[in-house]
Amino acid sequence: MAKLSNEGRDSFTSKFGIICAAAGSAIGLGNIWRFPYIAGESGGGAFLILYFVFIIMLGIPVMMSEFVIGRRGRRNAYGSFKTLAPGKPWPIVGLMGIVAAFVILAFYSTIASWTLEYLIKAFQDAFAGKTTGELSDMFVAFQTSTIRPVILQLVFIAITAGIIVAGVKNGIEKYTKILMPFLLLLLIILAIRSLTLPGAAEGIGFLFSPDFSQLDATAILNALGQAAFSLSIGMGALITYGSYIPDRTNLTNISIEVSLTDTFIAVLAGVAIFPAVFAMGLSPAEGPGLIFMVIPNVFMQIPGGFYFGIIFFFLLTIAALTSSISILEVVVAFCTEEFKIKRKYATIMAASAAALVGIFCTLSWSTFEGVTFFEMSIFDVLDYTASNILLPLGALLIVLFLGWQLSSSDVKDELSNKGLLKLKLYGTFNFIIKFIAPVAIAIIFLYGIGII
Repeated sequence: MAKLSNEGRDSFTSKFGIICAAAGSAIGLGNIWRFPYIAGESGGGAFLILYFVFIIMLGIPVMMSEFVIGRRGRRNAYGSFKTLAPGKPWPIVGLMGIVAAFVILAFYSTIASWTLEYLIKAFQDAFAGKTTGELSDMFVAFQTSTIRPVILQLVFIAITAGIIVAGVKNGIEKYTKILMPFLLLLLIILAIRSLTLPGAAEGIGFLFSPDFSQLDATAILNALGQAAFSLSIGMGALITYGSYIPDRTNLTNISIEVSLTDTFIAVLAGVAIFPAVFAMGLSPAEGPGLIFMVIPNVFMQIPGGFYFGIIFFFLLTIAALTSSISILEVVVAFCTEEFKIKRKYATIMAASAAALVGIFCTLSWSTFEGVTFFEMSIFDVLDYTASNILLPLGALLIVLFLGWQLSSSDVKDELSNKGLLKLKLYGTFNFIIKFIAPVAIAIIFLYGIGII
């Protein structure tokens, strides 16, 4: 089919801006904590090797698929499918992505409120003199309170909405070009400081020493799932961002560079966190609670810890913000293009609706503690629905669409920039998208819902 024009639509203006925006979407709180923790518990260097293989074989091709759909359709996640497959049910895939983005923003803003609270506490030096037990009590006290978490959640969503209102060029691109280099700089500072601590070598060993004996089926599936979904795949963010990418941009190179940036940040986070944890004689086996219950203890025990604590929680806040920007943009782009609502009002509506649902998530540990579905809290239900159902199903249907519905001539046209670029590995890409990726993502889905 003929390629649609991007005339009249806002778009990215530079390759650096595209990388910052797409990498910012992929790099979130999960990269700063979940990735290095899973790597350490699943064989360290052995897990990393497996993860890199999956990124190359699965993550990059699926990211390319979303970019192709977005740039070819030149619309939001729903509109691109409607344009590329008129009269067919494929737009439902786009709707799934939009619903997933909305759900994720609701519960993600809850976690973001925790990072804002701890950034404030870091500035107040509130961790000084506290034991790990007292720090745990501090976190639980905040999590189970009502007014303050909700206020901080609303502040976070308001900041996100303020950036989205400004548009793609003057909002998303402008601010991610500032935030992403700053995030990288903060991580490098923390990593250097962590590596200079006595006993830091044990933490590096925990993260990088290959232990193939720990590569069981669970570890392999964790590596596969991390590679598939750490890149914001399956929720329409990359399709939406792809629709803003200029025709001159090489989609293959962008996909590779964003994937490598995402992976580098995740590994660097491990280098920043685990040497410090081991140097202080603390256990890394704390799950997500490490960030709010153990890390503050680490900073209290090292010279300059007050300043490094501020840097760390500022880093977390930036990571949360760059992800939430892309998530909200998925919903706003849909509203502006499908319902012709002005960007300002679409942003206010989407952000307000997400905030309302998010309040129920935030109060899952207090006011609505007794409200459960299938023995899960409101927060857990939304998290499970998005992470274990909507995202993997969305990713599966996306690769099936590109591999079996969209014509190969359209795909080649996008990847070659209308024949200007040579497609040396197109056959390999096509084989992965048609056969390998659907099977791999189906396995992740079945594993996520407990069937395998």
